[in-house]
Amino acid sequence: MLVLSRKRLESVVVGGAVGFERLLKVTVLELKGSSVRLGFEVDSSVPVHRWEVWEKIRAGGNPDSPLEDPRGSGGLMRT
Repeated sequence: MLVLSRKRLESVVVGGAVGFERLLKVTVLELKGSSVRLGFEVDSSVPVHRWEVWEKIRAGGNPDSPLEDPRGSGGLMRT
């Protein structure tokens, strides 16, 4: 596990190198008590889920996700 420290509005980038063109950018948006708000920027074709939702998906369960995008774009909402 790679462990990094970031301050508010600082980011970490994953990918974007030769052979791995997709890029994930994670930005610390807010620190409040023991909670942190993160912003994720990634191509819309890359699924992004909270860990507990991902575990349910991997176990073959239906965590009521992925959900249809209510904006009617035909895409999926990220959980």
